[in-house]
Amino acid sequence: MKKCLLLILLSISIFVVACSNDTEHSESADTETIAEDSTGDNRYSNSTKNQNGSHETEGESQDEESPSNKGLENQLDRKIIYTANLEIEVKDYQQAFDQIQTDVSNRGGYIVESNMHEGDGENTTSGYITARVPQDQFREFIKLVEDGSNKVLESSISGEDVTEEYVDLESRLKSKRVVEERLLSFMEKAEKTEDLLTISNDLAKVQEEIEGIMGRMKYLENRADLATVTIHMQENTVSLSSMDEDDLDTWERTKQQFLKSINMLLSFFSGLIVFLVGNLPILLLLALIGLVTYMLIRKRTKNSINDRSHKT
Repeated sequence: MKKCLLLILLSISIFVVACSNDTEHSESADTETIAEDSTGDNRYSNSTKNQNGSHETEGESQDEESPSNKGLENQLDRKIIYTANLEIEVKDYQQAFDQIQTDVSNRGGYIVESNMHEGDGENTTSGYITARVPQDQFREFIKLVEDGSNKVLESSISGEDVTEEYVDLESRLKSKRVVEERLLSFMEKAEKTEDLLTISNDLAKVQEEIEGIMGRMKYLENRADLATVTIHMQENTVSLSSMDEDDLDTWERTKQQFLKSINMLLSFFSGLIVFLVGNLPILLLLALIGLVTYMLIRKRTKNSINDRSHKT
């Protein structure tokens, strides 16, 4: 009986131990499964983040490309105000002024301002000209002025980009137009005198702002379409001062006289050579005529002598 009880207890204990082992194995398997699932979820989330990041990067690149493309397209319509300052030397001020005025007129520009000043001591003339020239012929005009001068003392070109201001004025003008239209519609619907007066005052202010914006836009357009060139000219007439012979001593006067004599001889021989070489065809013709005449006279004289000898 006791042995049966021991066997029953032993079998129960073995069964309990086996169940506990199975439970531990199942829990460990479940833990591993959960860990794998969580790892898989992390990988999926990472891959999703990467995909989203790549999509965002592509979207950002596309967004970055679109403004640049728009910027390249808008470069053709940029409003840039060009200004140039030149300082040149000329031989004849009036002749240079007339030539510049003609060049400006031929290119569709005009003279804005000009000023001329006569020198006191050296009898030189100086002054300046301010001209407006179309932007597409601006640099060609500057090069033409520089090439027509004796010397370019100073040359500077500057540009001011007013595109942003012009675009801002356009947007403000559009918004003001919208407000103007609304006020006009409100005025048509208004029935009270007070409302009409209020709307009229607001409308007058808006229209005044519109005129100011349009005036500024026209000013920027004109300054951008026509470049401003200011040309400072200085007449350069170089005169050599002659030496007074009374201020020289005997040796110096002797050298001067000797040099003058040599110059006279050189001038004489130079003129003689120029005369002979330049008139060589005429001289040869005259020499030929003289030779023929001499031969004829000599022959006639010889014949007359022979006739006299035969008569005797």
